[in-house]
Amino acid sequence: MLPSNVYEWLVLTEIVLAVLTAVGLKFVVAPYGRHNRAGWGPTVPARVGWVVMESPAVLAFLGIYLAGSNRAQVVPLVLLGLWQLHYVQRTFVFPFLMRPGARMPVTLVLMAISFNLLNAYINARWISELGNYRVSWLADPRFLLGVAIFLGGYWLNRSADRTLRGLRKPGETGYKIPQGGMYRWVSSPNYLGEIIEWFGWALATWSMAGLAFALYTTANLAPRAIQHHRWYHEQFPDYPADRRALVPYVV
Repeated sequence: MLPSNVYEWLVLTEIVLAVLTAVGLKFVVAPYGRHNRAGWGPTVPARVGWVVMESPAVLAFLGIYLAGSNRAQVVPLVLLGLWQLHYVQRTFVFPFLMRPGARMPVTLVLMAISFNLLNAYINARWISELGNYRVSWLADPRFLLGVAIFLGGYWLNRSADRTLRGLRKPGETGYKIPQGGMYRWVSSPNYLGEIIEWFGWALATWSMAGLAFALYTTANLAPRAIQHHRWYHEQFPDYPADRRALVPYVV
């Protein structure tokens, strides 16, 4: 494993990446989903690309975790369970719920793999080796509140995705205005849920690695939500005027 000073630089690298991503996405719309377009090189089926690019978050995380000296302790095992709850679904379930036929650029897949390797390393290394979690941490208010926030964000993310998938009847194509739930207030409650999740993780782990990931998630998804919001208004003249992009009544 890498020495601790290198580990600290890797955490800082992720924070810097968050800043660069937030700035970059103000000028460039990531080319996948409804924003997919030519000009980004070779593409692969979106389902394949999604599984490949997210797999390090499951497999590399688990491998790094198992190499840690605290891997058999109760709190790290609980944290491992939370992480895998999100990423097993995201990697091996969510892609197969996507509409068939969509494609994504190989460039995007490679960028995501690189980030997921970095992020898996700093977070798994922390919870299974560098962090010091006694069993009493399970009763700490930071842990309890962090887990509650994580699970609340996870529920919001999943329920919003289900609403999106339910918009199209069998055989239908195209996009519709989502309604109900948090879609009453924001255009991208699925992104809001994921941001909430990782701030909950940061609190539950009480770590700079967790905070770096929460910041990066926000830097990546907040601009995407704003782009979605703008796209909805362009495509649907009757789109609800009082609906915000990401945070009710704010953004």
